[in-house]
Amino acid sequence: MQMLIYADNAATTKLDPKAFEEMKPWLMDEYGNASQPYFFSRKPREALKQARAIIASCISADPEEIYFTSGGTESDNWALKGTMYVNSDHRGLITSQIEHHAVLHSAAAIERMGYPVIYLPVDSECTVSPTALKDVITDNTKLVSVMLSNNEVGTIQPIRELASIAHANKALFHTDAVQAVGHIKIDIKELDVDIMSASAHKFNGPKGIGFLYIRKGTNILPFNDGGAQEFGMRAGTENIASIVGMATALKGNCDLLEAHQKHLTCLEEELLKGLRQEGLDFVRNGSDHHVPGNVSLSFYGADGEMLLHRLDLMGICVSTGSACDSKNTQVSHVLKAMDIPEEYACILRRAAATDAKTSGHPAVLNGRPPETFIPCV
Repeated sequence: MQMLIYADNAATTKLDPKAFEEMKPWLMDEYGNASQPYFFSRKPREALKQARAIIASCISADPEEIYFTSGGTESDNWALKGTMYVNSDHRGLITSQIEHHAVLHSAAAIERMGYPVIYLPVDSECTVSPTALKDVITDNTKLVSVMLSNNEVGTIQPIRELASIAHANKALFHTDAVQAVGHIKIDIKELDVDIMSASAHKFNGPKGIGFLYIRKGTNILPFNDGGAQEFGMRAGTENIASIVGMATALKGNCDLLEAHQKHLTCLEEELLKGLRQEGLDFVRNGSDHHVPGNVSLSFYGADGEMLLHRLDLMGICVSTGSACDSKNTQVSHVLKAMDIPEEYACILRRAAATDAKTSGHPAVLNGRPPETFIPCV
């Protein structure tokens, strides 16, 4: 079997085996509806309560501030539209140019409804400047939304400073933390944000499940109307198995966070050292202050799609953040915002340093590493 080197964990991660085992009873045996009053629903209801408490403890929140969703995209949509549409005052939204499309497309929809939207620039390291926010925020701003870590280059934003500026101007603050939760330490009280999005499949949980942190007292519309699930804010029968899997995976990553970060940082250094030793002309995109394991590389004069397919034939999975050919050039909106030189920007590699086990199974990067680490020296 050809060895598989999986270097696209920023897109999705392998399911934690322990999370899978914890999910199975709620799929096969304890399949009761947690909203029902009879005895068969007691265990699912208790599992829902425990999972909410586990997730809350991982980010220093209260259980009543955790709302389960279908993933990061839903969480972002709910955060932006739920706060902006809560009344008809048409106060404005401020976000950044390098957000995930779940935020950017939601912002565009809000703008089409007549709400003013401002898109903050970033510097060459993909960092949003607090000064830039100060320059544009007014009493008419209702919400500021800036991601905690960029999904393409991994840069960690100065969220606490940005949130402080928003609050000083009586605005709410949301952060898309999909690429950060489970990979860096998050204390919601230290960040001082009002709303935060997360998605389980980014930290070795199942796909199709996520959560939204909503600070107590935040004025936000319900996402779904119907039943009384999620404290009356998101109607629909709870996906107990996936919720339990998400909680298990998040706790597993948080418990071993320091070891994972150290290992991934070592792998990054080995990757970059090897590329330099080969004399390749490339740039590392983003800031030194980034999520460990998220490595964005741009190679001079190379075709991104060609590199992707050649590596794929070798069993190496990477992601390209742009597509270039002789007739059409599409550069990542993140690289555009960073003003990366055109000769490099056309061939972004949103990969990450990785290792592989000889069994042929993919190693987990930007997530939970293998049970036995390959020595990184």
